Amino acid sequence: MAELVVTMAIRPLVAMLKDKASSYLLDQYNVMDGMEKQHRILKRRLPIILDVITDAEEQAMANREGAKAWLQELKTVAYEANEVFDEFKYEAHRHAAKKNGHYRKLGFDVIKLFPTHNRVVFRQRMGSKLCRILEDINVLIAEMHDFGLRQTWSVSNQLGQTPVSKEWRQTDYVIIDPQEIASRSRHEDKSNISDILLGEASNADLVVVPIVGMGGLGKTTLAQLIYNEPEIQKHFQLLLWVCVSDNFDVNSLAKSIVEASPKKNDDTHKPG
Repeated sequence: MAELVVTMAIRPLVAMLKDKASSYLLDQYNVMDGMEKQHRILKRRLPIILDVITDAEEQAMANREGAKAWLQELKTVAYEANEVFDEFKYEAHRHAAKKNGHYRKLGFDVIKLFPTHNRVVFRQRMGSKLCRILEDINVLIAEMHDFGLRQTWSVSNQLGQTPVSKEWRQTDYVIIDPQEIASRSRHEDKSNISDILLGEASNADLVVVPIVGMGGLGKTTLAQLIYNEPEIQKHFQLLLWVCVSDNFDVNSLAKSIVEASPKKNDDTHKPG
């Protein structure tokens, strides 16, 4: 049963990677300059991987050891590749923030979770990582043929869509042990961002404070700490927590914001 749960998580993980690799931001801000060929090859390879996951899962459930090992390696590579493309996405957002003046206006330097940027070093480091990921993907595709994994087609495949669970990486504002988390790491970051939000609260323009960094650095936890900060709760009349996640859809997001509004709930209890 545990093996089944593990394999079920692989498809959304690879689908997420495919979405990240296809993000328009990467091209808009030229963050993959010098790595365009590897980028194109990777984008062609990922749909091939997605097409055989169902067959690999079925073989793994039938105790085919080769399929089990292949899925385990795919999961490892997908996690690593997602982290690599998180760095590319961060670089794109860094360019956007700098272009729009957010570094200066919002004190972006106090919440930046990466060291000072050097374009040449970034290109060399990320180029090396991308090549390693592509090598691993090519090995997986070669083994895919060796193990006889077959492509499976569904209606969503034919439409060029990848089915991704809407529950994937959903978050809320609840923290299991806020005292323990706050005391060990995020107190200074929480205070800095809270000060920015409170200082900009009277600004008529919409203010967005980005918290950026690689996966696993605690961005969501930090946002939860800020959301639950007593000064923030006291100062703002309306606080909503809506999870955007990687499966971004404007209509769904707008609907989630409306549904999260307490005004909607209050209206339903008013007498007709």
